[in-house]
Amino acid sequence: MTDPALILQLARNRGLMIATAESCTGGLIAGRLTDVAGSSDVVDRGFVTYSNAAKIQMLGIHPATLEAHGAVSEEIAAEMAQGAFERSDARLTVSVTGIAGPGGSEFKPEGRVCFGITTAQGTRTETVEFGAIGRDKVRAATVEHALSLLKNALRR
Repeated sequence: MTDPALILQLARNRGLMIATAESCTGGLIAGRLTDVAGSSDVVDRGFVTYSNAAKIQMLGIHPATLEAHGAVSEEIAAEMAQGAFERSDARLTVSVTGIAGPGGSEFKPEGRVCFGITTAQGTRTETVEFGAIGRDKVRAATVEHALSLLKNALRR
């Protein structure tokens, strides 16, 4: 498991604040980071944007992107991470949007999660297929992967 204290220390060492933009995890990533005492000098804020309206209002997601690609897409993950970057004091943001389950579709199966990471150098996205392992396990795996992405971004 990725140690949130390590992420916070790496961010401190680089003088960076972190923000999260979360859909399917409902704030769990920010929660893991802020479980660590003293995290307030590194964690700027967390955006919990579960609904499409919240994504538009809080992060500036383009309705046309939602219509063209759907909420669970790398395009939306990118716009979420960029929106958090633009609307916070953070210089490192992570976003997640996915289908934790139960349910899904042929085209967007349960366990699919799209991630975005934004730094001053730009935005990267990726999709991970965790599979139909159950809502709690998908959410836990998503948090772990997001923390790993933050750690890797801080080590570059």
